[in-house]
Amino acid sequence: MAEGDSGSDQRQNEEIEAMAAIYGEEWCVIDDCAKIFCIRISDDIDDPKWTLCLQVMLPDEYPGTAPPVYQLNAPWLKGQERADLSNILEEIYIQNIGESILYLWVEKIRDVLIQKSQMTEPGPDVKKNTEEKRVECEGDILLARQPANPVKPLGFDISANQTEIEEFPPIDHGVPITDRRSTFQAHLAPVVCPKQVKMVLAKLYENKKIASATHNIYAYRIYCEDKQTFLQDYEDDGETAAGGRLLHLMEILNVRNVMVVVSRWYGGILLGPDRFKHINNCARNILVEKNYTNSPEESSKALGKNKKVRKDKRRSEH
Repeated sequence: MAEGDSGSDQRQNEEIEAMAAIYGEEWCVIDDCAKIFCIRISDDIDDPKWTLCLQVMLPDEYPGTAPPVYQLNAPWLKGQERADLSNILEEIYIQNIGESILYLWVEKIRDVLIQKSQMTEPGPDVKKNTEEKRVECEGDILLARQPANPVKPLGFDISANQTEIEEFPPIDHGVPITDRRSTFQAHLAPVVCPKQVKMVLAKLYENKKIASATHNIYAYRIYCEDKQTFLQDYEDDGETAAGGRLLHLMEILNVRNVMVVVSRWYGGILLGPDRFKHINNCARNILVEKNYTNSPEESSKALGKNKKVRKDKRRSEH
């Protein structure tokens, strides 16, 4: 993807759509034009003991050369505890400069809240907090940092990637989502080489219903152990930008050795941006169901380790 304002804007939009698909009602749009969002994070969704609101503003330079401007809102978050959490978020940014980091931030904060709830100290006294004068939250602004080493293209020989495994992978099918007569359904298969990607597509197209879909959008990510890098690609199949958004969701969730195809049967009513939401929701649901999503710590380590290569391996000829 070309760097620049248009590139940053597209990457931001892809991340925003992915975050909305992942977090649903926890994700709130404060000002769409100014790119200001808020997400409510708790230690337990069903029975929250500790809750914090993370507010972020995405500058034009994010994620390329500048971090999100953020604010941590919680009546109980003060002093050293606030400083420690801010340091954790800044460390995540430094380890993943140039990458989309909102998912890593949110899940790290959730981890901190879960650890806090498991300690012996009781949760905040809600009544007391509502009676106290609300403390103004400090604006925790990170300084933009330029990557020390610019990304350089790396040679990639698919045939030398790894031993070709021709075993046909199993295919799972997700629960369809229907909206205004349009239906979306995700299909998932484990893949470890490009040949398996072609095998999965060929098998899916043997199904007359899938073959008759208006669009069959797909994306895949294959981890190459010998090069410690990812081979990944996507296909819009006529639904402009849908494949790139799907791949971006898979990058944020840090899935590997998997292919997701989302079939859409158009029902005659234009859905606008909602179609991208349904595509991402279908994909996320089946990835979670089949246990392809990593823990936040694993995601952070993997992103930090592979961030250069992930950029280089993105192919956009489709």
